[in-house]
Order: sequence, then C-alpha cells, then structure tokens
Amino acid sequence: MDKKMDEQALMEKVQRGDEAAFCQLMTLYKDRIVNFLYQATGDYQVAIDLAQETFCRVYFKAKKYRPIAPVSAWIYSIAANLAKTEKKKIRRRATVPLEEINNEYASGSYSKDGVDPGLMRNIRIALSKLHVRYRIPVILKDVEGFSQEEIAELLKLPVGTVKARISRGREYLRLRLEEGKQIKNRGKGTENETEEEKLDLY
Repeated sequence: MDKKMDEQALMEKVQRGDEAAFCQLMTLYKDRIVNFLYQATGDYQVAIDLAQETFCRVYFKAKKYRPIAPVSAWIYSIAANLAKTEKKKIRRRATVPLEEINNEYASGSYSKDGVDPGLMRNIRIALSKLHVRYRIPVILKDVEGFSQEEIAELLKLPVGTVKARISRGREYLRLRLEEGKQIKNRGKGTENETEEEKLDLY
C-alpha cells in the first residue's frame, strides 16, 4: 500500500513537470521494463530502445494518467503496446540468428536465474516462437506476476480472452519443452510452422 501511495505521489509530481520525480519513477521500473521488453522481443538492444521510448511517453503523456489503475500497470501497458508494434516490424524483417540473442542475454544483467542454462535457453527459444498475442500475457502473468484481471485492464482485453491466451501460450511452451528441440537452423521452419498452425498461434 505504501509503495502504491509513493508511486501515486511521484506520478502527481511528474504530471506537474517534476523531472526529479520522473527520474525516481524511472529508477523504480527501468530494469523491470527492460527485462519485460527483452522477453517480449528477444532482442536486448531493441528492449533498451523501447524502454527509452516507454519512459519518454510516460513523461510526455503523464497528464493522461488517471489513478484508477496502478502506475505500474499504466507503464507496462505503454511498454506492451510498443512491443506489439515492434514485433510486427520484426516479423517483416530477416530474423536475428538465435546465437546472437543467446549471447546478448548471457552478457546482460537480466539472466540472474540459477537453473539449468539449457532449460532457460529452451524456454527463450519457445518464447521467441510464440506469437506476441500469447507471449505478452504469459510474460506478464508468469514472469511479472500480474493477475489475469490486471492484465486484462492493462491490455484492454476481456478477462476471458486473457485467460485463454495465457492457457494456450503455456500449452505451446509445454509442448516445445517436452519435445526438447534445439533449433539450430532457422532455415528449417516447415515442421515448426506446422506445429504452430495446429495451435493457431500465428
């Protein structure tokens, strides 16, 4: 409760143009937003760029914020919308080799888990193949810890739709992890596309 009150107080100052308050707010959420965007896009540099864009919008659109929703949900909604737009662009461009993504992740500060790196690599591969409409709700629920109701409000979707997308996204990830496939050549996409079509994920 205190944290929420502090965030609301900071946001009120940001709305009045207080740059120091904005810096404090950005410090609170910078790492979490970069991490979220990295998992949503699969590209660390893109995540950094989108995080910067997110906080630019937070600052310049601060007066549009209404305290009916948590400050965190509002910030994540901006980031999620930017991620969805970016994913549409990425799908039109040539994909980055998976090895580069893995190297970027390993060299950054966002791989703090102590579990099997092979498992985490498989999870990242599976997430990278998951359509953004499923990926973002799954990340918000299972990584960021938002409730389904909060995600529905954040993404402006019915709760039932959010539940369905999380369920289908999790099922896709489960199947991918059970298969234990290591995607070594992105040129061989026929089998993967068939599996995705079965799940209607693209």
